[in-house]
Amino acid sequence: MDYDEVRDEVELVVPVKTLDRAKTRLTSATGGDPVSHAALALALALDTVSAALATPGVRRVVTITSDPAVASEMAALGVESVPEPAEPGLNAALRHGARTLRSSRIGALQADLPALKPDELQAALEAAAGRRAFVPDRQGTGTTLLLAAPGGELHPRFGIGSAGHHRLSGAVALLGPWPSLRCDVDTEEDLRLANALGLGPRTANALPAWTT
Repeated sequence: MDYDEVRDEVELVVPVKTLDRAKTRLTSATGGDPVSHAALALALALDTVSAALATPGVRRVVTITSDPAVASEMAALGVESVPEPAEPGLNAALRHGARTLRSSRIGALQADLPALKPDELQAALEAAAGRRAFVPDRQGTGTTLLLAAPGGELHPRFGIGSAGHHRLSGAVALLGPWPSLRCDVDTEEDLRLANALGLGPRTANALPAWTT
């Protein structure tokens, strides 16, 4: 790999809530059992991170989490975890995580993309073409991936209507044919759509009744 290829690789920060706070709208998918729900929330994040690690243009992934179980499982993948900062909120966590990244290209990836395909993430990284850019979710209102321009700040604007906020802040919307990258999972219906795209192995194992 030559210098230009290394320079163009992206380092991603992935925020993961403590498992007791994660994905509360998916409780029905696991019958309300807290142990099964925690296993599902963890599986979503692990499948997402595993797909990112398998993407040629991703140099490194760092998770932001204060959950020891999450940090332990991520360490088994070779992924460093950084505790959440004292300042609350997703955007604060992403800014905190971004400061730990060393590449000239950094980005933020949501942790709930269990069907994510490395080739789709790679295509989005290439489509950004060195610009600050974002990928909206399938509804077009949220954001699944935010990329800083090389050497630039991330300037995250996650929250309700984040796609519009990122667009207004100057980020370019990337609208390629990447269904797995745009299918974040917040509800049982989202999970069914992700299942149709092909769930990662950990999420599929957490929902055996869905995959038979």
